[in-house]
Amino acid sequence: MKLLIVESPSKAKTIKSYVGRDVQVLASVGHIRDLATSGRGDLGVDIQNDFKPRYEITKGKEKVVEELIKAAKGKEVILATDPDREGEAIAWHLSQILNLDENAKNRAEFKEITKKTVSQELNNLKKINIDLVESQETRRIVDRIIGFKLSNLVKKKIKAKSAGRVQSVALRLVVELEEEIQAFIPETYYDIKLIYNKIDFNYIKQHKDLIKLEEANLIKEEVTGPYIVKSIDKRVRTSKAKPAYITSTLQQDANNILRYSASKTMRVAQQLYEGIQINGDITGLITYMRTDSTRLSNEFLYPARDFIQEKYGKEYLGFYNQKQSDQSQDAHEAIRPTDVKLTPELVESYLDKDQFRLYKMIYERTLEALMADSKYDVTKITVTSNDHDFETEEVIQTFKGYTIIKDDNKDKVLPKFEVGEELVNAKLKFNEKQTEPPTRYSEATLIKKLEQLGIGRPSTYAHIISTLRQRDYVRSEKRRFVPTKLGMRTSKALTEYFSKIINYEYTSRLETVLDEIAEGKKDRTETLRRFYNHFMPIYQYADKNMPFIPNEKTGTMCPLCGNPLEYKYSNYGRFIGCSNFPKCKYTENIETDKPKRSTKQIEEKDE
Repeated sequence: MKLLIVESPSKAKTIKSYVGRDVQVLASVGHIRDLATSGRGDLGVDIQNDFKPRYEITKGKEKVVEELIKAAKGKEVILATDPDREGEAIAWHLSQILNLDENAKNRAEFKEITKKTVSQELNNLKKINIDLVESQETRRIVDRIIGFKLSNLVKKKIKAKSAGRVQSVALRLVVELEEEIQAFIPETYYDIKLIYNKIDFNYIKQHKDLIKLEEANLIKEEVTGPYIVKSIDKRVRTSKAKPAYITSTLQQDANNILRYSASKTMRVAQQLYEGIQINGDITGLITYMRTDSTRLSNEFLYPARDFIQEKYGKEYLGFYNQKQSDQSQDAHEAIRPTDVKLTPELVESYLDKDQFRLYKMIYERTLEALMADSKYDVTKITVTSNDHDFETEEVIQTFKGYTIIKDDNKDKVLPKFEVGEELVNAKLKFNEKQTEPPTRYSEATLIKKLEQLGIGRPSTYAHIISTLRQRDYVRSEKRRFVPTKLGMRTSKALTEYFSKIINYEYTSRLETVLDEIAEGKKDRTETLRRFYNHFMPIYQYADKNMPFIPNEKTGTMCPLCGNPLEYKYSNYGRFIGCSNFPKCKYTENIETDKPKRSTKQIEEKDE
């Protein structure tokens, strides 16, 4: 008998349908162990002993662990947790709990959940990658030290809720942009067009600056006609398809197009990855959804090219650029359909609305990436008057290429013009406009910015954003992030005292070092020692010098004890509470403004 352990119960159900009766499939339901929270400093790490971690069973997982230990007795155990850094760590913790041989080849990685792939991987077991485990452990220890130390400090000093290595950098991005918006001073400028037969000819500036009033008046004096067609230039324009999805681009498009949050996108993608029942069989519809690589395997490329040629014609085949970004770990291929023949139309009846919309988006993006460029004939018409030029373009698609998938192209067709022709009755139009402040981050643009800066990894973007919301550091306004007063206050304090830690370059560099540990290029203990020796003096200075900021008073008094009421924060959001806490536990709900007496102990650490 064999015992195969995965992370998710739904994945266990899918894989169970692929294996024989001699294989029992169970789920660890995520992490089963974490750093201990009891002991000196509550860090769960022995700093003096090469940062040796002290692990304990994750709260609520005791029963799961008992069942796994019981099930493993007398069986060959196969560890098939997710194929990434966190999954490798879970596999290692399972091997420790189950007392397995560390050198045994008992690790399976399912980068897609199909019967064929599962069968192949079970015949290709390998050892647990200790370098990957040490990378995850290093990341967890660094996050524990920063998280515990900084969270306790900001709770004590400024009544904030928490701080963290990556969440605080993401918050800093939101806050700095908000400060830029608040400092913004609008400028008036002019947009000038020539209108002829409902066609807009845009004014060609001779410089990059905005056109101000004085220049606009000068143009108005000089451009009085006649308006003569100066030139007609024709060229061919091509448009190339975007590469297949990685985690960040999937989250961005799902947010922009489908209006899904990052966490919803990952939840739905997980369902598609773990398996959907189609015609009585459960099969995974997409590959693993946490990846930063746009690479596509030959196993998918060849049948996909055959599919495109058969359905659209040989001329629609394109060249797929496999080049990766400098920050890509390339551990997994891009997010793609597991089978190109499983078209959105074919599987629609088996999916719910959210699953279908996301699958369709992934399927179409992948197919487009493998197709030929679309081509356009572009004709640029330039009109002149007294040495002032205006231009417009005619754009006509001559070959659909990858755009045939959605087939939503719209040509811009113009009437025929001749060089030297005068545009009779053409009129100038001056539109007074004002410069706009920078646009606040949406989920999509914040993820894009984090990715550009090398902050976080595919598995963390959704969690970062969820944390900012849960801590009441940001709120959403027209689907854009606005920092709260608490968020502004927290970020300002952290930036002032921890600028050497809570900054973009340091956070990005640490991510790179973690990748190097995973590749066996950096030493885990030396990395932690360097970090700790850098962090602690900064922390100690802040602990000594950061001023205490009291809670903001509401201007009203507690009806129970007469002390001032304050705005406070808990894990459930902002509320009003008595300043005489914990002696008085009176609270009010801000949203409804209905006072209520708290019968539950409110922990000071959550204020």
